[in-house]
Amino acid sequence: MFHVERNIIYMSIEKIKANIRDVPDFPHPGIMFKDLTTVFKNGTELQEIAAMLYNKYKDTGLTKVVGIESRGFITGPILAEKLGIGFIPVRKKGKLPADTIEESYAKEYGVDVIQIHKDALKPDDVVLLHDDLLATGGTMKAAYNLVKKFGVKKIYVNCLVELDFLKGRDTLQEADEVYSLIHF
Repeated sequence: MFHVERNIIYMSIEKIKANIRDVPDFPHPGIMFKDLTTVFKNGTELQEIAAMLYNKYKDTGLTKVVGIESRGFITGPILAEKLGIGFIPVRKKGKLPADTIEESYAKEYGVDVIQIHKDALKPDDVVLLHDDLLATGGTMKAAYNLVKKFGVKKIYVNCLVELDFLKGRDTLQEADEVYSLIHF
């Protein structure tokens, strides 16, 4: 299904979903990785995702998009640019150059730490916390906790893909909204 609006071709979610590659046993045995690079390499599909996210969030009063390393760094800045707002990175420990705050979290295969700059956000910010995929919710919940420490007005959570059977959304009940484009 296609339709044209302002010279952009819109595909169906199902078409984009069909182009997500499954990679078995990555990064560890037993995990079926959903690889969105097969979608990102297609300019039309990348434009479609950006347009859908823009239309979803254009009237929410967002002031910052906070993207989670590393795949949240792909579509997060694109959306921030379309909305005319700033982009803030959440990175793995030791990757940001200035003073940071951090949050530890458990993953299926270990413990990790993420950080954000201490001066990244202000209490009057309205934030979209963005990543490519929501699985068990550990990384997103840790990033949510980091953003919450700034006392921002609202925190919206967005992922391109959500693995519903892992119930990661359940860890984010405090968020103002949790929204995913594609569900598996």
